Amino acid sequence: MNRIIYVILFFLISSISMNANEAHHASEKFNAAETISHHLSDTAIFPLNFGGEKVFEGDPKFEANGHHAIFEDHATNRKYHFIGGLDMHITKRVTMMWIVCFFLLITLIPAARSISKNPLRVESRLGNMIESIISYLRNEVIEPNMHNHGHGFYGFLFTVFFFVLFCNLFGLIPSVGEIVSEVSMLVGFNDHGMAANIWSGITVTGDISVTVSLAGMTLILIYAAGFLYQGPLFPIYSVPNGVPAPLYLLMFPLEFIVSPLAKCFALTIRLLANMTAGHVMILAIIGFIFEFQSLAISPISVLAASAIYLLEIFVAFLQAFIFTLLASLFIGSSMHRH
Repeated sequence: MNRIIYVILFFLISSISMNANEAHHASEKFNAAETISHHLSDTAIFPLNFGGEKVFEGDPKFEANGHHAIFEDHATNRKYHFIGGLDMHITKRVTMMWIVCFFLLITLIPAARSISKNPLRVESRLGNMIESIISYLRNEVIEPNMHNHGHGFYGFLFTVFFFVLFCNLFGLIPSVGEIVSEVSMLVGFNDHGMAANIWSGITVTGDISVTVSLAGMTLILIYAAGFLYQGPLFPIYSVPNGVPAPLYLLMFPLEFIVSPLAKCFALTIRLLANMTAGHVMILAIIGFIFEFQSLAISPISVLAASAIYLLEIFVAFLQAFIFTLLASLFIGSSMHRH
């Protein structure tokens, strides 16, 4: 309950701070779309360019409203961007992805070493939980859907599950750094937004580039499993046995090309949509308070947002499970001819 209260307070404080300027102008109204876009969109926060030219504000080449990522020089407080070169700027989602990966490394590796040293020893709560999750995924999800040939794919499927799970869960933790930055500015200390940049609270799996990358790796394994278990004739065997010859030419591109791509497209959109919809609903419901500028609607908005937040915790686990389940099912379906 304390965590729910905290996240609601975060959205309230964040929305208030983002619309502080509007509060001083009666003619300007709360912009829900801008607030939602601020919390969900990915932006570059740490500059990284190879071979480009740094152009500062005031230079004729500087484009304030161009397609370049704008940064601020903390020494001179001047804005700048890069022209040319190779942009590899570190974004909010990349930073959160690094945090998730670091957390997984410091959590799972020690647990795995402890379990492997003595499998019969009673582990800690963390070790027991991780061992239980892996055992369930192996015995109830992976092996049944991969015809008991899933051992070679454990590494990928277990990694995908824990990566998606913690990306989803970490996206539910508010940006503590953003609150720290706002409070710092109120007391007269400017941290240049560094605290907000380190922990942006953005959901990594809410970006299509992340979900399509996970689905793309699954696609590679679908074809790899097909050639590994069915041999060089896998393209021919991809068509179900017994199909009449006239239909074979029609079925071949559908089964060998379109079907795997459609499966990976479903993986991409399902995870992306589910991890974005909940955040949009919470922000929209909290935004009703500022949209109608009435405290009477506050209890309703807070209760509704709290209920959706609880649902989002369940969805975080569910989507990690579904992605692993479908990935094992799709890979297993290419191991044998139907």
